[in-house]
Amino acid sequence: MKWNGVMPAVTTKFTQKDDLDLEMFTINIKAQVDAGVHAIILGGTLGEASTLDDDEKKILIEHTVNQVEGRIPVVINIAEQTTKNAIKSAENAERYGATGIMMLPPMRYKSTDNETLAYFKAVAKSTSLPIMIYNNPVDYKIEVSLNMFEELLKHENIKAVKDSTRDITNITRIRNRFGNRLKILCGVDTLAMESLLMGADGWVAGLVCAFPKETVTIFELIKAGRVEEAVDIYRWFMPLLELDISPQLVQNIKLAEVATGIGTENVRLPRLPLQGKERDRVLSIIENGMKTRPKLPTL
Repeated sequence: MKWNGVMPAVTTKFTQKDDLDLEMFTINIKAQVDAGVHAIILGGTLGEASTLDDDEKKILIEHTVNQVEGRIPVVINIAEQTTKNAIKSAENAERYGATGIMMLPPMRYKSTDNETLAYFKAVAKSTSLPIMIYNNPVDYKIEVSLNMFEELLKHENIKAVKDSTRDITNITRIRNRFGNRLKILCGVDTLAMESLLMGADGWVAGLVCAFPKETVTIFELIKAGRVEEAVDIYRWFMPLLELDISPQLVQNIKLAEVATGIGTENVRLPRLPLQGKERDRVLSIIENGMKTRPKLPTL
């Protein structure tokens, strides 16, 4: 598990009867792998994690592991309310064949710094899987500070951070403090290119679910020093990427997946498909993106 490159936080596909839609899920994962993504992340915010039961997570992990056949790692997100359940989720992830874990602080309860540290440490001690800490104080109201990371990095299997602080300067602070000990992945689509140029190792991406080739091409161009070519694609992509920074990001991105033929609009209650003027607005952005979709350069 190298913790670099493009890692799609894939959506969970559902049928109209609210069962897992493994047929469409398989189509999407194939599109991601064919485009050259570097790992698959299951059960994140985009994956409607809070609505999935343990059996469904088991099915998703095992199905994805079987489909990718060892070509790329499979990561599962842990977003639990109790330390006990987080430890159980980590044990299950290892049992079902996951390669790594992405992990949020405790859900619902706004834990103190000491409580947050104790939570992460308990899970790290319980598993041999490598862990990426998901640091998203904007949406989840708990920030993992650099001093907290200093303490967490005493655990060898805490390897990376998904940085969703929306502060580009944080990348430099992390690199200055920890060197390459802590891998950095941008967690905000609209800051991805800027983050990569400042030294981030990878991109946990959202709109990649609908546009895998474009996302991977931007990453590879930046790493090859072909920045102007990457900028051209990124500017085209930005209106679509902004669909990721919305409370309705799941519905937005699933609509985009429909447009590119690798997903459906079905979401799980209490979410509902977009309606009215907001639906029209999002569809207009997607339709314009499809009409102006750029020809990608050879890598």
